Amino acid sequence: MTYRLAIYDMDRTVTFSGTYTGFLIHVAAHMAPWRLIFLPLIPFVMLAYVVKLISRQTLKETNQWLMIGGRVDRAKLQSHIESYADKVMAKNVRAGALEQIAKDRAAGYRLVLATASYRLYVEAIARRLGFDTVIATDHVGQDLPYVRAKIAGENCYDTGKLRMIKAWMAAEAIDRSQAHIRAYSDHVSDAPMLEFADEAFASNPHPPLAKLAAERGWTRVDWS
Repeated sequence: MTYRLAIYDMDRTVTFSGTYTGFLIHVAAHMAPWRLIFLPLIPFVMLAYVVKLISRQTLKETNQWLMIGGRVDRAKLQSHIESYADKVMAKNVRAGALEQIAKDRAAGYRLVLATASYRLYVEAIARRLGFDTVIATDHVGQDLPYVRAKIAGENCYDTGKLRMIKAWMAAEAIDRSQAHIRAYSDHVSDAPMLEFADEAFASNPHPPLAKLAAERGWTRVDWS
């Protein structure tokens, strides 16, 4: 038996721009507008990450704590998650990505969205896009009635994303030797995932990935 998997990154691959900061601002504006006073601090937190004073995981946790809070009722968040997903679908999804997703589905591929963004809101977007599975960054206590500004396990990024893909495949009893994998990404941090695939697509790649794709012979696609 051959399993067909089409694994997509989300931010700037399926979407035109990143979704995480937009999600934080959307929720803050609707749930606690006073938290928008912290918005000017976010570039400084990003700078701390760029100069390696904090990890990428701490960057995400800090921004969430600033804009949403350290502990938020999950039920109260849900309507804002859904409205944000609608906003992403309306204004921030590449038509070319939608076409390719439809082609992969028609060809019998199981559609997997693998992203560093939080499962908290990614699942709502993935549902609208028609994905079968989400592999994403999780919060501590996914089963709790509240959301903490704390990442559980790994940030789904770079080699961590590949480890999470492999763990999901193992849990699904999908043997790599019996799988044909397509992978799509815009960013060089997904090189481990692209190398793991049978067919690698550099989708609207930034310059470092475009260079690597040319060296590795990966297919470049530019979606509008």
